[in-house]
Amino acid sequence: MPLIAKTPASSVLTDDMLERFWERAPVYDRENRFFQEDFDELREAGYYVMAVPAELGGLGMNLAEVCQEQRRLAYYAPATALASNMHLYWTGLIADIWRAGDTSLEWLLKGAAEGEIYAAGHAETGNDVPTLYSSTKAERVDGGYRFTGRKSFGSMGPAWTWLGIHGMDTDAANGPKVVHAFVPRGAEGMSYKSTWDGVLGMRATRSDDTILDGVFVPDEQIARVVPTGFAGIDEFVLGIFAWALIAFGNIYYGLAQRVFDIVVAQLKGKSSYPLPRGMVHHAEAQHDIADMALELERIGPHLDVVAQEYADGVDYGPAWGPRIVAAKYCAVESAWSVVDKAFEVTGGFGIFPASNLERLFRDARLGRLHPANAHLTREIMAKAHLGLDLDEQPRWG
Repeated sequence: MPLIAKTPASSVLTDDMLERFWERAPVYDRENRFFQEDFDELREAGYYVMAVPAELGGLGMNLAEVCQEQRRLAYYAPATALASNMHLYWTGLIADIWRAGDTSLEWLLKGAAEGEIYAAGHAETGNDVPTLYSSTKAERVDGGYRFTGRKSFGSMGPAWTWLGIHGMDTDAANGPKVVHAFVPRGAEGMSYKSTWDGVLGMRATRSDDTILDGVFVPDEQIARVVPTGFAGIDEFVLGIFAWALIAFGNIYYGLAQRVFDIVVAQLKGKSSYPLPRGMVHHAEAQHDIADMALELERIGPHLDVVAQEYADGVDYGPAWGPRIVAAKYCAVESAWSVVDKAFEVTGGFGIFPASNLERLFRDARLGRLHPANAHLTREIMAKAHLGLDLDEQPRWG
């Protein structure tokens, strides 16, 4: 009883493609190698223009539709889906504001239609609230800004052509501002540090670091200049959260469903001397399977409702932030519960690479590290429901 819907005829993905992705996933992981063959196939199929408006050369898919594709892809190749998400959320959120009448970033959508690939330069050491604050310096100069800092987790390291970055202008009038910008690969002052070697999971994303040393970005490539913190969440910044986090939830949901299906198939063929009819008749094994299935039942409907409401433009006002982080948090926590419990059912079989569970276990753990993490999620939820200022610093004692 698969919970991930079969690939519809309208999908960019085909069953043959997906099976090839599944076969290549353990190879990429073992070799700590970028998913180049998957990338080439997805690009040829139009996967990277899914969210670009049809009027500009894309397929015009909304958030809910893209999330369904990401869910299906993640069932076969979660690292490929995760890395691709960085590009998809840029094109998706910019398409949303383009349809709303803001054409200032139309050039990015046209670039995507012509083959440009966008990556995310948000993660920074020591910054637990990416996009809202930054340890990267943004200095106002004639004609633009200069950025100095280091960005981590730059997924699709070998393939991206533009990097979406943000930095903080601490000398701005009326207080510090966060500056969001896009910079092309190879810009003067930009260099790269290979850090993605033998990491815990999602190895195929090839998420190396990018170093910015006074990189100049002209005004026409500046996307937004907004206040720091939650006060700076406009439709652009909210779009980053919506497209990134809701898709993250779908990716880990697809991964967890694959783990569940592997475990069910393995259990049906697992023998046990005390149980002539096999482990499938063991009461505690059935208990664990039921718990896993119940967790999976929570995830899909929650993600689907939030994604569809966002795509439909339902007006929750400031409540959209808590809804988005809650959807992502609940999805990855339930997905992790499924994957963790899988090893109770499979026993020693699961620790061997041939099972695929060992790889998927490592990949699943990263979902809980993605923003918003547990600490930030709880802070957002509590302050929102208590009517507190989200930018208020906590006080102890």
